[in-house]
Amino acid sequence: MPGTLIEFGGLPATGKSTLARHLANLTGAVLLRIDEIEAAMRRNDLTPAQTGITAYSVAHALASSHLHRGLTVIADAVNPVPESREGWRTLATTCNADHAVIETTCTNQALHRERAQNRDNDLPGWTHPTWQEIQDRDYRPRTDDRLIVDTAQPLQTCHDKIAHHLAAHHPTIPLPR
Repeated sequence: MPGTLIEFGGLPATGKSTLARHLANLTGAVLLRIDEIEAAMRRNDLTPAQTGITAYSVAHALASSHLHRGLTVIADAVNPVPESREGWRTLATTCNADHAVIETTCTNQALHRERAQNRDNDLPGWTHPTWQEIQDRDYRPRTDDRLIVDTAQPLQTCHDKIAHHLAAHHPTIPLPR
Protein backbone atom coordinates (compact mmCIF):
# COMPACT_ATOMS: atom_id res chain seq x y z
CA MET A 1 0.00 0.00 0.00
CA PRO A 2 1.47 3.40 -0.95
CA GLY A 3 2.16 5.96 1.72
CA THR A 4 0.74 9.43 2.16
CA LEU A 5 2.65 12.71 2.11
CA ILE A 6 1.17 15.62 4.05
CA GLU A 7 2.97 18.83 3.17
CA PHE A 8 2.69 21.74 5.60
CA GLY A 9 3.86 25.09 4.24
CA GLY A 10 3.60 28.75 5.19
CA LEU A 11 5.60 31.62 6.57
CA PRO A 12 7.54 31.15 9.82
CA ALA A 13 5.51 31.66 13.01
CA THR A 14 2.17 30.86 11.38
CA GLY A 15 1.77 27.62 13.33
CA LYS A 16 3.05 25.00 10.87
CA SER A 17 5.12 23.10 13.40
CA THR A 18 2.44 23.19 16.08
CA LEU A 19 -0.19 21.81 13.72
CA ALA A 20 2.15 19.31 12.04
CA ARG A 21 3.36 18.00 15.41
CA HIS A 22 -0.22 17.60 16.65
CA LEU A 23 -1.22 15.69 13.51
CA ALA A 24 1.86 13.45 13.74
CA ASN A 25 1.06 12.66 17.37
CA LEU A 26 -2.56 11.95 16.46
CA THR A 27 -1.79 9.67 13.51
CA GLY A 28 1.60 8.17 14.34
CA ALA A 29 2.99 9.67 11.12
CA VAL A 30 6.68 10.32 10.52
CA LEU A 31 7.37 14.04 11.06
CA LEU A 32 10.15 15.62 9.00
CA ARG A 33 10.84 19.21 10.02
CA ILE A 34 13.16 21.20 7.77
CA ASP A 35 14.21 23.49 10.64
CA GLU A 36 15.31 20.45 12.64
CA ILE A 37 17.39 19.10 9.75
CA GLU A 38 18.97 22.52 9.16
CA ALA A 39 19.73 22.92 12.89
CA ALA A 40 21.60 19.60 12.88
CA MET A 41 23.60 20.72 9.85
CA ARG A 42 24.48 24.02 11.53
CA ARG A 43 25.63 22.17 14.66
CA ASN A 44 28.05 20.43 12.28
CA ASP A 45 29.50 23.71 11.03
CA LEU A 46 27.52 24.17 7.84
CA THR A 47 26.50 27.76 7.21
CA PRO A 48 22.89 28.84 6.66
CA ALA A 49 23.73 29.36 2.97
CA GLN A 50 24.74 25.68 2.76
CA THR A 51 21.78 24.17 4.59
CA GLY A 52 18.59 25.34 2.83
CA ILE A 53 18.40 23.27 -0.36
CA THR A 54 20.40 20.47 1.24
CA ALA A 55 17.89 20.16 4.09
CA TYR A 56 15.06 19.73 1.59
CA SER A 57 17.12 17.09 -0.24
CA VAL A 58 17.71 15.17 3.01
CA ALA A 59 14.00 15.43 3.89
CA HIS A 60 13.02 14.13 0.44
CA ALA A 61 15.35 11.14 0.78
CA LEU A 62 13.99 10.27 4.22
CA ALA A 63 10.39 10.81 3.13
CA SER A 64 10.88 8.60 0.07
CA SER A 65 12.10 5.73 2.20
CA HIS A 66 9.12 5.98 4.55
CA LEU A 67 6.57 6.50 1.75
CA HIS A 68 7.82 3.40 -0.07
CA ARG A 69 7.18 1.50 3.18
CA GLY A 70 3.57 2.69 3.07
CA LEU A 71 3.86 5.14 5.95
CA THR A 72 2.34 8.59 6.33
CA VAL A 73 4.96 11.35 6.27
CA ILE A 74 4.34 14.91 7.41
CA ALA A 75 6.73 17.47 5.92
CA ASP A 76 6.99 20.71 7.92
CA ALA A 77 8.68 23.33 5.75
CA VAL A 78 8.16 26.94 4.67
CA ASN A 79 8.05 25.89 1.00
CA PRO A 80 8.31 29.53 -0.09
CA VAL A 81 8.80 29.10 -3.83
CA PRO A 82 7.30 26.97 -6.61
CA GLU A 83 10.49 24.89 -6.87
CA SER A 84 10.30 23.67 -3.27
CA ARG A 85 6.60 22.85 -3.68
CA GLU A 86 7.26 21.01 -6.93
CA GLY A 87 9.86 18.90 -5.13
CA TRP A 88 7.20 17.53 -2.77
CA ARG A 89 4.72 16.96 -5.65
CA THR A 90 7.37 15.10 -7.63
CA LEU A 91 8.28 13.02 -4.59
CA ALA A 92 4.65 12.03 -4.02
CA THR A 93 4.24 11.08 -7.69
CA THR A 94 7.50 9.11 -7.75
CA CYS A 95 6.47 7.20 -4.62
CA ASN A 96 2.89 6.73 -5.85
CA ALA A 97 1.80 8.42 -2.62
CA ASP A 98 -1.35 10.34 -1.82
CA HIS A 99 -0.41 14.02 -1.37
CA ALA A 100 -2.20 16.51 0.87
CA VAL A 101 -1.10 20.14 1.06
CA ILE A 102 -1.85 22.37 4.03
CA GLU A 103 -0.83 26.01 3.97
CA THR A 104 -0.85 27.96 7.23
CA THR A 105 -1.49 31.68 7.35
CA CYS A 106 -2.13 34.10 10.18
CA THR A 107 -4.41 36.93 9.09
CA ASN A 108 -3.98 38.73 12.42
CA GLN A 109 -0.67 40.52 11.84
CA ALA A 110 -0.30 41.56 15.49
CA LEU A 111 -0.71 37.93 16.59
CA HIS A 112 1.71 36.71 13.91
CA ARG A 113 4.29 39.28 15.03
CA GLU A 114 3.82 38.33 18.71
CA ARG A 115 4.35 34.65 17.86
CA ALA A 116 7.50 35.45 15.90
CA GLN A 117 8.95 37.58 18.67
CA ASN A 118 8.08 35.36 21.63
CA ARG A 119 8.23 31.74 20.52
CA ASP A 120 10.35 29.20 22.30
CA ASN A 121 13.32 27.70 20.53
CA ASP A 122 13.19 23.92 20.85
CA LEU A 123 16.08 23.28 18.43
CA PRO A 124 19.71 23.52 19.55
CA GLY A 125 21.73 25.30 16.89
CA TRP A 126 18.73 27.02 15.36
CA THR A 127 17.81 30.68 15.35
CA HIS A 128 14.25 31.54 14.38
CA PRO A 129 13.91 34.39 11.89
CA THR A 130 13.11 37.82 13.26
CA TRP A 131 9.82 39.52 12.49
CA GLN A 132 11.62 41.73 9.95
CA GLU A 133 13.18 38.69 8.28
CA ILE A 134 9.75 37.09 8.02
CA GLN A 135 8.35 40.28 6.48
CA ASP A 136 11.23 40.47 3.99
CA ARG A 137 11.12 36.79 3.03
CA ASP A 138 10.49 35.82 -0.58
CA TYR A 139 7.26 33.86 -0.13
CA ARG A 140 5.45 33.48 -3.42
CA PRO A 141 1.69 32.98 -3.33
CA ARG A 142 0.51 29.42 -3.79
CA THR A 143 -2.01 28.57 -6.48
CA ASP A 144 -2.11 24.80 -6.11
CA ASP A 145 -4.84 22.65 -4.60
CA ARG A 146 -4.50 22.95 -0.83
CA LEU A 147 -6.23 23.51 2.46
CA ILE A 148 -5.57 27.01 3.83
CA VAL A 149 -5.68 27.20 7.62
CA ASP A 150 -5.85 30.62 9.24
CA THR A 151 -4.12 30.15 12.59
CA ALA A 152 -5.60 33.37 13.94
CA GLN A 153 -8.49 31.02 14.73
CA PRO A 154 -8.43 28.97 17.95
CA LEU A 155 -6.04 26.02 17.85
CA GLN A 156 -8.83 23.45 18.21
CA THR A 157 -10.66 25.01 15.25
CA CYS A 158 -7.49 24.61 13.16
CA HIS A 159 -7.06 20.98 14.25
CA ASP A 160 -10.71 20.22 13.45
CA LYS A 161 -10.49 21.87 10.02
CA ILE A 162 -7.42 19.80 9.12
CA ALA A 163 -8.97 16.54 10.37
CA HIS A 164 -12.21 17.20 8.48
CA HIS A 165 -10.34 18.05 5.25
CA LEU A 166 -8.10 14.99 5.45
CA ALA A 167 -10.98 12.65 6.25
CA ALA A 168 -12.99 14.02 3.30
CA HIS A 169 -10.22 14.29 0.70
CA HIS A 170 -7.49 11.88 1.81
CA PRO A 171 -9.19 8.87 3.43
CA THR A 172 -5.98 6.82 3.42
CA ILE A 173 -4.61 8.93 6.28
CA PRO A 174 -5.11 7.00 9.53
CA LEU A 175 -7.13 9.50 11.58
CA PRO A 176 -8.70 8.30 14.82
CA ARG A 177 -12.47 8.20 14.50
